[in-house]
Amino acid sequence: MSESPYQTIKRSIADGIAAGQWRTGQVLPSEHALCRSFSVSRMTVNRAMRELARENLIRRVPGVGSFVAPPPAQSALLEIRNIAAEIAERGNTHQARVLTLAEIDATPEAAREFGCARLYHSRVLHLENGRPLQLEDRLVNPSLAPAYLAQDFTQTTPNEYLSAAAPIERGEHRVQAIIAPPSISALLQLDPGNACLLVIRRTWSGCLASLASLYHPGTRFELFGKTNK
Repeated sequence: MSESPYQTIKRSIADGIAAGQWRTGQVLPSEHALCRSFSVSRMTVNRAMRELARENLIRRVPGVGSFVAPPPAQSALLEIRNIAAEIAERGNTHQARVLTLAEIDATPEAAREFGCARLYHSRVLHLENGRPLQLEDRLVNPSLAPAYLAQDFTQTTPNEYLSAAAPIERGEHRVQAIIAPPSISALLQLDPGNACLLVIRRTWSGCLASLASLYHPGTRFELFGKTNK
């Protein structure tokens, strides 16, 4: 089956980006120019550009144009790293918004896991160059990190503080692709129905130190891992 005109435009642009014809941040031909090049209507071009934007290959700026989007942020699945450091390594700027920082009653399940009736709870939204990259929802064992609630997590990260206060002896990861609840989708600036990547991370320092649920926009984030033979 032959592809439709909008699919031809979409493939042509995607292939051009992959081949390096257009690089990150470079402006793409205008919709008028694409209409002329492919002899199609503005509606056809617009559909192709919408789908490319939805797949995070391009960014559309109303009244300005369309630009090649940066590649998805990556995080090492087999390592427990500081998200601020990862963002800095990409040459980008990390910001954080502290949404919750409090002591709470542990649920029966959490109390069994941690062996504590009370836990510290934080919710921090991490941004890369002003765009939400991760919502970190974390439970912490107070006996291992007694000064947790006194930290300014706009200046440091929970990971950085916990690595010093309760050095990690072992960690466990579980990864899920989910449709996030509306409240989380709004924080991550996800379109309705877009995938969310959830990493559930447990770390131990003698006993269970931390349980973190890390939500990421599926189209702007990917995990990678490697092993040495």
